[in-house]
Amino acid sequence: MKKVIGLLTAVGLLTAPLANAETVTVSGSTSVAHVMEVLAENYQNKAQKSVEVQSTGSSAGIRAAKEGTSMLGMSSRNIKDNELNSEIKEVVIARDGIAAAVNKANPVKDLTQQQISKIYRGEITNWSEVSGEARPIVVVTRENGSGTRGAFEEIMDLQRTVNGHKVTAITPTAQVGNGNGMIKTIVANNPYAIGYISLGSVDDSLQALSVNGVAASDENIAAGDYHIARPFILLVNNKPHPSAQSFVDFIMSNDGQSIIAEQGYIRVQ
Repeated sequence: MKKVIGLLTAVGLLTAPLANAETVTVSGSTSVAHVMEVLAENYQNKAQKSVEVQSTGSSAGIRAAKEGTSMLGMSSRNIKDNELNSEIKEVVIARDGIAAAVNKANPVKDLTQQQISKIYRGEITNWSEVSGEARPIVVVTRENGSGTRGAFEEIMDLQRTVNGHKVTAITPTAQVGNGNGMIKTIVANNPYAIGYISLGSVDDSLQALSVNGVAASDENIAAGDYHIARPFILLVNNKPHPSAQSFVDFIMSNDGQSIIAEQGYIRVQ
């Protein structure tokens, strides 16, 4: 299973100000931060320049890049038109699957995309309805503002329109976990729970379900057979600071893309 790197609050000099030309600041998605911290560590060793990575969530990362409070923003969901401005561009650095994960003791190994959607809508509430034990399903979701949640809701048709605004269709009884780590902990400790996490964060503490008979794997995502997948995006100023551009160049280089692949994600070039 994929190697898991513990999320750090930051990489590099935590107290260095944004104005420090040698310090690249990156903030946003906790899922992207998982691999960004590894990229930052390798870049620091190679270039002898500091990189700070802060896990603040996709929405916060997009705002930080747009407002200039962070050199680079991270998002694990598609960017909405109203979240961008003419000064910011998107750079897709990797692709990742979202795994529907259950406790290792759960006998259910495969669900259809429709079944998962119905579970999260609260329309399927017992494991016996999907060939499991006669036990209530404990639904676990990410917090509002999470890029993983945003992508999952969009892909799984878990949004509805109220008064012209899109709102979540996830059952209000769902437990909420902040970050992939908390979702993993909840599911790993509850044999009747189901959650969703970045595929790159899956480890031996839980099991990723097959969806529509297709295993959650890099190969199946790359082939287009596993459909619960999303881009990892960097938000970059059109006229980035040279230090920030240098780090982006490293990420998109063969060395950076190889690190992305080693961490269990899909390289884009």
